[in-house]
Amino acid sequence: MEVDVTGAVWRKSTYSGPDGNCVEVAFLVDGAVAVRDTKDNGRGPILTLAPGEWDAFLMGVSTGGFQRG
Repeated sequence: MEVDVTGAVWRKSTYSGPDGNCVEVAFLVDGAVAVRDTKDNGRGPILTLAPGEWDAFLMGVSTGGFQRG
């Protein structure tokens, strides 16, 4: 299913560097969160998460659940 991101306001973290190696997020009207890779300049795939999925992702990040090692 394709999600309409027309008019979405894309943001990236203030911690992102100038190398373009980061992701952007957009909070959609229906409450979903869209995520894309900045290297693709909006032409690549977009991952869409339901609000609860986004909350779970943020919890995983904040607790170190996605660290390499």
